[in-house]
Amino acid sequence: MLELHCHTTYSDGTLTPTELVEQALAAGVRALAITDHDTMSGWPEAIAAAESVALEIVPGLELSTVHNGRSLHILGFYPDREKLQQPLNERLQGRIDRAQQTLDKLAALGYPVELPPSTGGMAPGRPHIAAALLKAGYIKTCQEAFERWIGEDKPAYVHYEKFSIQDGINLLRSCGAVPVWAHPYLFRGGPVETVLKEMVEAGLMGVEVYHPHHTPHQVQKLEEFCAEYGLLMTGGSDYHGPSIDGKHSSHLNQFNLSLELLEPIKAAAQQLR
Repeated sequence: MLELHCHTTYSDGTLTPTELVEQALAAGVRALAITDHDTMSGWPEAIAAAESVALEIVPGLELSTVHNGRSLHILGFYPDREKLQQPLNERLQGRIDRAQQTLDKLAALGYPVELPPSTGGMAPGRPHIAAALLKAGYIKTCQEAFERWIGEDKPAYVHYEKFSIQDGINLLRSCGAVPVWAHPYLFRGGPVETVLKEMVEAGLMGVEVYHPHHTPHQVQKLEEFCAEYGLLMTGGSDYHGPSIDGKHSSHLNQFNLSLELLEPIKAAAQQLR
């Protein structure tokens, strides 16, 4: 079965790439995408871990952009790593700077915490800060951190650097990656049908139809949009591993997606080369 949206400890997941491979195999996954935020650093370990087992690694990432003042994520599958690495290094530095600004805001509010140094291409994010707040005893769940301080429009929230959907889609396509809008119905910056049209005009090639936060009605609407615009359909659990506070929002292979969805994505990637 197919799993096209997973995170490791190289971004905001709690499992190493090796541990994720093991968990995916146990869950019946046969093709696993590594889609960490703004980094490809988890690929080599995942590929090495999957070499001796019947698991195909789909190289990918989840790129952070801003649209209408709100965070919008774009998945990219099968990028040319050499072409994408330098632009991602710049994005990674932006994530490090953003995390520090958030820490500064929290300290000013009276909740000082520290993050371990970012090494090895690890991309720090808000979940890392939530974990630090939990460890410091300021909160009882990671979700509380988002609700009180670091969620969008909360006192310690820091916006991403300006990087438009056009910028993101252009970057991915120029590096041979198939751009796919991640979890459209989580976007808070406009109606899905309006934003989707803008993204298609910018060169979007696919939509993450199947996601834990999409209702059956929303899934049906996205399937219809894909048929209307001729877009690829993808899906995944957006799996981040076991939560440090015991909360679970998704599990691997929960959609039991057919491997047949992967072939058109591979073909599209070949056309971009």
